[in-house]
Amino acid sequence: MKVVFAGPSLPDAFELVAEDTRIMPPATQGDMMKALQGGAKAIGLIDGQFEFVAPVWHKEILYALSQGVPVLGASSMGALRAVECAAFGMIGIGRIYEDYMTGRRWDDGDVALLHAPRELQYAPLTIPLVNVDATLQRARSLELLTPEDSERMFTSARRLFFKDRTWRRIAEIAGISFAGFEAILAEAWVDEKRQDALELLEALKRLDPTPNSREKPGWIFNSTPLWRNLYNTDL
Repeated sequence: MKVVFAGPSLPDAFELVAEDTRIMPPATQGDMMKALQGGAKAIGLIDGQFEFVAPVWHKEILYALSQGVPVLGASSMGALRAVECAAFGMIGIGRIYEDYMTGRRWDDGDVALLHAPRELQYAPLTIPLVNVDATLQRARSLELLTPEDSERMFTSARRLFFKDRTWRRIAEIAGISFAGFEAILAEAWVDEKRQDALELLEALKRLDPTPNSREKPGWIFNSTPLWRNLYNTDL
């Protein structure tokens, strides 16, 4: 069984995966261990929760990797954790991961957004900066925005907290008519988080999670007393 943690980056993930893949809500601390205990042989991390709950723990990612279980990350929390755990074998996927890995991005808030609950399919309520940047870049390449207007939008987006960042507010702060910008959005909108999430699903489909295909890493997992107390593992 393969497991993917997905939410607002790919609300329709359950419609896009093979029968051997289970879609789980955005990961929090402990969810990856539950997946491993439930028989996961490969894990894809796209979305994760934060702010009011403990986010997915690096330690559980390292434990999965130490057991020869492939862990892929992309798009949102997955891209951040993939950069942080790349040295231990976590596989990063997509443009967002590459931007963080190369230092073109450094603020984890660039992937943050406000979204609806699971019952409403995690519908995005605000726009993450990674999508703002990709959309403005495309609008400029299509000559739908002048370089000056694009720069004002770019700057305005960064002045807004992620829970307040909507296209209407960005345009308002930039002094640009939102009515006119809506037509540009219809042609230039880029959902970079979704694109990277889809790329992860494709990579996961190609992955062979059978025991014979898995190799344990050349490093030793540090099973601390706290870890053993939580999960009764002793490597």
